Amino acid sequence: MNDYYEILGVPRTATQEEIKRAYRKLARKLHPDVAGPEAEEQFKEVGRAYEVLSNPEKRQMYDLGGESALGGGGAAGGFGFSDIFETFFGAAGGASRGPAPRGRRGQDALIRLEVDLRDAVFGVEEEVQVDTAVLCGTCNGTCTRPGTSVQTCAVCGGRGSVQRVARSFLGNVMTTSPCSACGGHGTTIPDPCPECSGQGRVRTRRAIPVSVPAGVDTGNRIKLTGSGEVGPGGGPAGDLYVELKVRSHPVFARRGDDLVARVQVPMTAAALGTVLRLETFDGVQEIDIAPGTQPEEVLTLPGLGVGHLSGNGRGDLKVEVDVEVPTALDDRQRELLTELARMRGEERAEPRLASASNGVFSRLRDKLSGR
Repeated sequence: MNDYYEILGVPRTATQEEIKRAYRKLARKLHPDVAGPEAEEQFKEVGRAYEVLSNPEKRQMYDLGGESALGGGGAAGGFGFSDIFETFFGAAGGASRGPAPRGRRGQDALIRLEVDLRDAVFGVEEEVQVDTAVLCGTCNGTCTRPGTSVQTCAVCGGRGSVQRVARSFLGNVMTTSPCSACGGHGTTIPDPCPECSGQGRVRTRRAIPVSVPAGVDTGNRIKLTGSGEVGPGGGPAGDLYVELKVRSHPVFARRGDDLVARVQVPMTAAALGTVLRLETFDGVQEIDIAPGTQPEEVLTLPGLGVGHLSGNGRGDLKVEVDVEVPTALDDRQRELLTELARMRGEERAEPRLASASNGVFSRLRDKLSGR
């Protein structure tokens, strides 16, 4: 733990005046403009010690619990010494960081795109319309009228910053700040481009192609590098993110990379067996309903589901069988069913407990687990 009294070289009984004198002496000695950049951290440390010990409340808290009582680092909220240092002496101890580039990276953009379930199965090529900033076609991002160019700033001489001597309790110190004449760029634009007003970019609406791969789902995002907004000053473009939403389908539902459909067959067809024709995304498929097919039975058509995002293969098509039991019988139909029940010994059928391995709950479990 840092000992702020030791850093300033004063005893714990030092008065506020003694602390101020010790700080001024060390600050003049260690200021980077005097001692060089290598003294910057020590100079900041002296400042943090003075910030705490010169404040009676902070000093009392420090005396009771050290730095931890101040919330860490000696800065108990408010305007810290590092902020004061930045304000009065510049970010690099008075040293210039050079002119700021005029061109900056543009913002990323987000747009939403809805696609059909068929598009998620096979993939699709789409086109989105985006209102965005593009490179100015008149000046090509130079920001100047064609035939002219930027000029070196006469105030800062192209450095992008100016230095001034300021008087403070430390004496005369050199401060560095961005040049107000050129905005810190080091150059000015005496004759801006009339098309973009010196911005290097203009706003327009443009069409951007999007390749949607098979296997996408709602919430997936496609990143189009460099298709976002062109930056100020003709800077590089950001990225465009396309967020997808897959529309629901009237027949097929999606379960992972499998498709699920539900077909209804009459009780007699389930008992005797039949062949159904189902229109799928791959055309008409014939489905064999075997004799004795039970309600909720699931038939699998392999490879007719959604394409995998990895690009290898597809999921399956699961067809759930819903057996329709007749509810309105005429006399002849009732007579025939009664005769059938008599022949099968089911006139007064007693309920039978199904095996736990074949019950509806186990079938539901198997469906959810993909068995």
